[in-house]
Amino acid sequence: MRLISSLFIVIIILFGSCKTETKQEIKTETINFTKEGVLTISKPDTETALAHFDIEIAESEYETQTGLMYRDSMKENQGMLFIFPDVAVHSFYMKNTEISLDIIYIDENLNIVSFQKNAKPFDETGLSSKVPIKYVFEINAGLSDKLGLEIGDVVSFTKD
Repeated sequence: MRLISSLFIVIIILFGSCKTETKQEIKTETINFTKEGVLTISKPDTETALAHFDIEIAESEYETQTGLMYRDSMKENQGMLFIFPDVAVHSFYMKNTEISLDIIYIDENLNIVSFQKNAKPFDETGLSSKVPIKYVFEINAGLSDKLGLEIGDVVSFTKD
């Protein structure tokens, strides 16, 4: 009898110590696009624009490090322009970035000098500009090819 009551007590303790709380989901706040200017890409020596984009601008160290992280979508006519204080070879990665991107590297004269197309979400591999740059423009993956963007195309932008 003692064995049965001891076993009964052990069973009660085991069931009593089991978690009865349900897991609580931690929700992150949605980051919304904030239009801070307009960027235009054109062929050199022409007035013909290939594309116009509403842009969000990353200038501070925090904005540059965070970029488009934690966003699950971006409209086709939107992009993020990174403005660096220096002209240097810069490298980007897709840590915590949920959407595939085309990364467009732009020199201090506002000419496109290189691309990293179809950068994969969450990939932490460094994606180098390969040449010194002053700006980076990120848009949805596939848009560079869809718009026919090429090295040598010219970029202009205005801040709101």
